[in-house]
Amino acid sequence: MKICIYGAGSIGCYIGGRLAASGADVTFITRPDTYRELSKSGLKLTDYLGNNLSIPAHELKLSLDPNVILDVDIVFVCVKSTATEQVAERLQQILADSNSKLKHTPYIISFQNGLSNVAMLKQFLPDLRILEGMIPFNVVALGTGCFHQGTAGAIHVKKFSHQQDLAQLFQRAQLDIIFDQDMLAVQWAKVLLNLNNSINALSKLPLKAQLLNYQYRQCLAMAQQETLDLLDLAQIKPANLTAVSAHFLPKIISLPNVLFKILSRKMLKIDPVARSSMQDDLIAGRRTEVDWINGEVVKLADQLNTQAPINALLIKLIKQAEVSGIEFSISADELKARLNSVKK
Repeated sequence: MKICIYGAGSIGCYIGGRLAASGADVTFITRPDTYRELSKSGLKLTDYLGNNLSIPAHELKLSLDPNVILDVDIVFVCVKSTATEQVAERLQQILADSNSKLKHTPYIISFQNGLSNVAMLKQFLPDLRILEGMIPFNVVALGTGCFHQGTAGAIHVKKFSHQQDLAQLFQRAQLDIIFDQDMLAVQWAKVLLNLNNSINALSKLPLKAQLLNYQYRQCLAMAQQETLDLLDLAQIKPANLTAVSAHFLPKIISLPNVLFKILSRKMLKIDPVARSSMQDDLIAGRRTEVDWINGEVVKLADQLNTQAPINALLIKLIKQAEVSGIEFSISADELKARLNSVKK
């Protein structure tokens, strides 16, 4: 089974690197700057458990040409949600130009945040087999080809006919993978956890330090509870990605620090250097994925003819931070006060 990673960022390099290190045939479609970096440094992959893998540069299959998708079995789309339409248009053009060059129709798995990326890909690529995927853990880019998995969790993918072949590759790479029929429930469960991304980005703290701050956790609990109320109204039951039911998350998160530390040991198995991808984007001056995380909540509220003021304010604050740059941050007390001021 040949795999192509379209979007060799933190997630793409880490997942693809783990598979390649275990012997899988993986090609990375990269940007020119990433191509130059990986061509010199290779890949170095570490995790919060202390594991350490290295792949020399000469063993990596790197490409600047998206046409490599014509000779693979599965494409992992790992670009930011902000780039999905651009990638879909590029793939559409490649397939239109290929004529008979396509050996077989590849599966495409979207390992991206939010709920709308697969629909976007299907709009441009109606003849391809496109599946939802979900990466639960955090990966930090440390520079010079180093990528660090800071948190735990099993990867989820929509059930499909050749899933056993993919399962064997992931098993060899010692990556947990689960195949689900109801990926909407999984995606909403991931959104609930990802609601912390905007709060972490505004805090400018590492994830672990931010989660140990009671006031910041109360802000997260407000955003999660607003989302759960909307999901109940829409009759959508989120999957359980943690040891506790999704509906109990705001209650656990709102506990005082002493109790939270006891009941959330697994949640706090986070490397001290781990940050949310949204914080990384703000630091790098990139557009964030807030519209595909908190924005999904606001979109659901619109569909239900109601409002989501907590998540709407978090979007507004992140947009301000995108304009203001790296100096923008909000203290826990101030953020909590601002969210309380709009709470229904």
